Amino acid sequence: MSETTVIELATPPLPYYRESGCAVYQAGDRHPNRADFGLFDLLVVASGTLHIGENGREWSLSEGDTLLLLPKGAHYAVRPCEEETMFYWLHFEHADWREVPALPEAEAPAPSSPFDRPKTIRLPKHAPLSDPRLAFDKIRRLLALPIGESFWEKQQLLFQLLALLEREQAGSAETPAARVAERAAFCLQQRYREEITNETLGEWLHYHPSYIVRCMKKVYGVSPARYLQQYRIEQAKRLLISTAWPVERIADEVGFRHAPYFSACFKRCTGMTPQEYRRSAHRRGALRK
Repeated sequence: MSETTVIELATPPLPYYRESGCAVYQAGDRHPNRADFGLFDLLVVASGTLHIGENGREWSLSEGDTLLLLPKGAHYAVRPCEEETMFYWLHFEHADWREVPALPEAEAPAPSSPFDRPKTIRLPKHAPLSDPRLAFDKIRRLLALPIGESFWEKQQLLFQLLALLEREQAGSAETPAARVAERAAFCLQQRYREEITNETLGEWLHYHPSYIVRCMKKVYGVSPARYLQQYRIEQAKRLLISTAWPVERIADEVGFRHAPYFSACFKRCTGMTPQEYRRSAHRRGALRK
């Protein structure tokens, strides 16, 4: 990694996708200047060179380089492009974050248990991708989805892209365990409404269930069952905020067959019952108006 800092995103909740696009600058064009943009702005350069600065630091980004611009502070063009430059941009929202020095994985603080401490997503501030085609493919798939529709697909592609960047930061993007874990996570996200066991996951992926469990724990720090439960809870949070559905319907919608068990899991993960979470979220929304 070519940068000495990483951006840590505390979860839950998970980052929220807003929009993405592709920009082509001609020689003489500049990236727009912004202050306190309010969203993370991920840049992935496909060709040419983009000269950009943020809060006193400067970068010249070439093919395969990524840069994560922050919601706070100022980012600006350092100088115009000297040649045609194409890059992808993606905006996402996340409230609880910080920028910290990048530590070797052995020195980074590890959670004592996934039940005691939620996962922290660690993204490189700036990094050259080992295989840019993987990131390009995910962003192009995002851009191909209809505007205003395909909410779940867009969220899932954002998570896959951030997982790719996190593994770049950790230096494990191409390990077999990372590939198996990513496939398992994607499968769980796609089919989270279904009844899923380690055995059914093994049948879908054609790996022994215990190997999948080891890969998931190594890459994500949790078992497939725990990952699935956390993902279901995240979907339930969004439905509690965005709909007036009763708790029983939301429980069934996100894959829990028994509402009391859903409520118990929800409270264990969030410290609140589903009803309390809904009231709290609505109060916060009213205060912001």
